[in-house]
Amino acid sequence: MTAKTMEELVALCKRRGFIFQSNDIYGGLQGLYDYGPLGVELKNNLKKSWWNSMVYERDDIEGLDASILTNPMVLKQSGHEDTFSDPMVDCRDCNSRWRADHLTEGQCLSCKSKNLTEPRPFNLMFKTSVGPVDDGSSFAYLRPETAQQIFINFKNVLDSTPHHLPFGIAQIGKAFRNEITPRNFIFRVREFEQMELEFFVEEGSDEKWHKIWTDLRMTWWLEQGISEENLELLTVPPNDLAHYSKATIDIMYKFPHGLEELEGIANRTDFDLGSHTKGQESFDIQAKVSKNNHSNSKLAVQDINTKKWKIPYVIEPSAGVDRGVLALLNEAYKIETLDNGKERTVLSFKPHLAPIKAAVIPLKRNNEQLVAAATSLKSSLQKKQLGRIIVENSGNIGKSYRRHDEIGTPLCITIDFDSLENNTATIRDRDTMEQKRVLIEEIPQYVADHINNN
Repeated sequence: MTAKTMEELVALCKRRGFIFQSNDIYGGLQGLYDYGPLGVELKNNLKKSWWNSMVYERDDIEGLDASILTNPMVLKQSGHEDTFSDPMVDCRDCNSRWRADHLTEGQCLSCKSKNLTEPRPFNLMFKTSVGPVDDGSSFAYLRPETAQQIFINFKNVLDSTPHHLPFGIAQIGKAFRNEITPRNFIFRVREFEQMELEFFVEEGSDEKWHKIWTDLRMTWWLEQGISEENLELLTVPPNDLAHYSKATIDIMYKFPHGLEELEGIANRTDFDLGSHTKGQESFDIQAKVSKNNHSNSKLAVQDINTKKWKIPYVIEPSAGVDRGVLALLNEAYKIETLDNGKERTVLSFKPHLAPIKAAVIPLKRNNEQLVAAATSLKSSLQKKQLGRIIVENSGNIGKSYRRHDEIGTPLCITIDFDSLENNTATIRDRDTMEQKRVLIEEIPQYVADHINNN
């Protein structure tokens, strides 16, 4: 079971501290959201899982954390300055503004009027001045994607690491797009995070690697708890491909508002490295830079046998962190009817993604002995470095269980008066609601096994 409506998720996210409207006390700012205490944990856990799978579990991928402010020349050569735009229309009757390609019936979504302006291109990139004087002569863009900083660092990474083709560079980071109509909660926003890999391969092997990475990415989302029936693969039609793409396959997810892209896997060919190589060569000539070895300006690799320089092809799996969080929330959301007829709301996250891994609950609020035992157990659990462990000193076990069901905590551990006598505690499983007594000294390993093996 998933959420029936987006409103269900939005209400839960605000009530339980996952996601808030940004700048809310001043009326908010459209297309921007803040991640609360639980949201930041869920988001970080998703990014950690992606980083583990991309960088730590492989020997052919390196990490990068590049700057957000971007030299305009980078985005000129990449084609963004000329092509990164959406068709925009205005409603002449109510003055609302829309993306033309979102108006499937050719009418304003606010007032249903068809009295619209002709579509015109709207550049999506944010521009900011650089330096003390804002005279328009020195500016930079906030990057609209994380990919370009990977491409322009290609040679730096290649020269500083022992890699040859195929190999990849991975990055997680913020990107910014001045969306005309942000919509559907955190699905389409103006400030967001991307998890992107640029995987460099030999020309001719690109179609093979495109298939490999499509399969790997589908498997990874399934491992995060996304159900197979809510995922589809879409081969993007040729007339809808980005300017750099030879082929793109989108992993589509059934969000509450409909089937939309969760991640795209693109075959970017040699477009980006080739464009930046040409751009740098042109810059060197204009700047009259003398180079004895002209290969210094090539974002290329040298063939061991022929000694010729060749520009690699690139396969790019690119996923939005925020869309991933939204999919996980939707997938985990359940309302169950219990044997007593009452309902409980559950977020059944995979344990490695859960914002709080375990809650230690003293049976009686503020009882010094129980709280001390709970705090000691929390300390032992925290040393396992599993994620966030909390002591919840509420004194109401029933309400504590319901709260932790609703925020997705896999295990609740109750310290009661028997714990002081026989050194055991009760562990309750979120999904089955089963309870068992376990020796306190064995609980850290029990929790670690539960988090790591489920």
